[in-house]
Amino acid sequence: MPSGLAALLDDVAAITRLAAASLDDVGAAAGRAGAKAAGVVIDDAAVTPRYVTGLSPARELPIIGRIALGSIRNKLLILLPVALLLSAFAPWALTPLLMVGGAYLSFEGAEKLWEAVAGGHAHVAAADQAAQTPEELEKQTIAGAIRTDFILSAEIMAIALAEVAGSGIVAQAAALALVALAITAGVYGAVGLIVKLDDIGLHLAARRSSAVQALGRGMVKAMPIVMTALAAIGTAAMIWVGGGIIVHGLASFGVDAPEHAIHVAAEGAAAALPAAHGAVAWIVTAIGSGLVGLIVGGVIAAALHRLPRRGGH
Repeated sequence: MPSGLAALLDDVAAITRLAAASLDDVGAAAGRAGAKAAGVVIDDAAVTPRYVTGLSPARELPIIGRIALGSIRNKLLILLPVALLLSAFAPWALTPLLMVGGAYLSFEGAEKLWEAVAGGHAHVAAADQAAQTPEELEKQTIAGAIRTDFILSAEIMAIALAEVAGSGIVAQAAALALVALAITAGVYGAVGLIVKLDDIGLHLAARRSSAVQALGRGMVKAMPIVMTALAAIGTAAMIWVGGGIIVHGLASFGVDAPEHAIHVAAEGAAAALPAAHGAVAWIVTAIGSGLVGLIVGGVIAAALHRLPRRGGH
């Protein structure tokens, strides 16, 4: 019996060491995948605050919490299983699906840009919101945010999947789950902090120290500007991320002229300013992707706006 117990303990120890090594591998793969998806994560963080702009301050954090919960469901219950199934049985379908998501992001960004420039739809939207109860408006806001999050989360999970594609199915699932949880916590934690900065400022403004009071008042005054800037960044992010997905997807199907043109423009601009080579190349690439996204999104928006009028005749 003692020898059998000793053998069992040896087996348990060996399994534990293997599990620890596997967890180290999964953690490293998740870290690499998360780093590769950092650009989309930043876009996600910029897009989300606009969904709570203009709503009751008391409901900001609960709304962000519900959006975060929806994001986790998107990633773990839908995107992770779909990613694993696609990786195993239909890897060729991943790029077309991502391009559809990129077109949707481009459309939503172009629609928001048109509303900001033309103003007509914004007035209609404001009137619709005024006719809604706070509960209906909150529900609609959360649903819209989760839809947009789904596309951004799909891009994050696809980037992560490409990083761990050579691993086994269990390691892929574990790495994708770690990426989903870490990125969701990071993004929505940052968003929660951003939207409550004005409350933090008010708290600081009530302190005894004049320096702290000045800091608090400055934070309160700056928040409308910050939120307006984030709304603009969020709209731009949807357009350039969507355009980038489309450009990369076209290149994977052999239509590489848009990607090549953007790359040449980025390298040319970066060569002219070698001191800021990386930043310039990124900016020009984002602008090029944004132009593609704006064209695709604008065409879709124009087509959809024409459909109701045709139906009315």
